[in-house]
Amino acid sequence: MKTGGDSRARNDSRSGIKTDLGEKFAAFSEDRMAFVSAVFLVTIGVLVLLAPILNIQDPYEAVKSMRNAPPGTAGFLLGADGHGRDVLARMIWGGRVSLLVGILPTVAAMVISLFLGITAAYWGGWFDVLIMRSLDVLFAFPLVLLAIAIAGVMEPGIVTEILAITIILIPYISRLVRTSTLSVIAQPYIEAARAGGAGSPILIFRFILPNMIAPVIVYATTLIGLMIVVGSGLSFLGLGVQPPVADWGEMVSEGRVVLRKAPHVTLFPGLAILFVSLAFNFVGDGLQNALNRKSAKA
Repeated sequence: MKTGGDSRARNDSRSGIKTDLGEKFAAFSEDRMAFVSAVFLVTIGVLVLLAPILNIQDPYEAVKSMRNAPPGTAGFLLGADGHGRDVLARMIWGGRVSLLVGILPTVAAMVISLFLGITAAYWGGWFDVLIMRSLDVLFAFPLVLLAIAIAGVMEPGIVTEILAITIILIPYISRLVRTSTLSVIAQPYIEAARAGGAGSPILIFRFILPNMIAPVIVYATTLIGLMIVVGSGLSFLGLGVQPPVADWGEMVSEGRVVLRKAPHVTLFPGLAILFVSLAFNFVGDGLQNALNRKSAKA
């Protein structure tokens, strides 16, 4: 039978969660650069998601008479590339691929790293040594070179690109997860929960995970911008997305052939890579500042 006390407790809990989220959002909004970057990323995300229904040209339709047409040409707001394809349309459709290559591997690597890092820190001993020493092997190689090496031994394509980026991120995120988990495990409330009879699943999912996930999310947010750059680099080298599929890195690669004659073909996708990657970094910094401020007040 439910009592009035239980209902009040649930309402107080919900109210506390709403207040906490409101304070964090307010703290994040005070960082103008982070807030503007978040709005920019949401706008870009909505734009690329709506690409199929937007009134834009076919990104794969080549108009030979419009090859390397400059920006401002009728029907070609940002000009045309060396094949006569609309640069704006290819940027919007290419944004779907570039964002996917940045976000999906980062999320996948974060999920895998949460499992590896938490289990390594929680169980410790030889299991911890085995996992961390195995990941240290990947640390021996520079991040970009490792991505190139992994993609180079596989068939070029978006799947290869996503897989390579996922693999190179796992060691970095796993180390942060392990460090954060060890810090949480050392807290008195974990020992109290153990004394109260809480088993491993309850300790991990109710006490450890919620209290160590914040810095991991912040770090992953900043990594998305970097991985968009790495993914674009793989496409530029011909190891990622293959023509005629639109991708910002692939567009930059194609534009280098006509760089002197039509610099806009390379300029606009290059600026997209720059601004989107910087925006993710600013959002990550804003999240970190908001969380740190909340922790300081607590």
